Amino acid sequence: MALRPEAKLWWAQARRDFRIAAHSHASRDYEVSVFFCEQAAQKALKALLLQRTSRMPPKIHNLVELGRMAGVDRETRDFLADLTPHYMMTRYPDAAGVVTSELYDGRISLRFLRGTKKVMEWCRNRLR
Repeated sequence: MALRPEAKLWWAQARRDFRIAAHSHASRDYEVSVFFCEQAAQKALKALLLQRTSRMPPKIHNLVELGRMAGVDRETRDFLADLTPHYMMTRYPDAAGVVTSELYDGRISLRFLRGTKKVMEWCRNRLR
């Protein structure tokens, strides 16, 4: 099945966000890496929902809800629950209570990169 043009755009942006996450991790900008992991997962799930329904996905940042709508398994939902708050935490020092770069290290960033890669692969396999 061919990708709908709108789903193709969302998927392309998800892939780009994941590349930015990987490059940010490599350059030790860990909070940026985690932010773009959240963005990549969100856009991959939205691409899949758009492909399935032919409608624009909901304008939400709740990865657990997007995952539920897409039908992810329990392990993936748990990962999405861990990643979701970082949409805010990586961007706003008042949400984090500290300068955001102080919250993240390579270990945390790598965990989210690996989990996001699994989400991306799961979505890709269902977009075909």
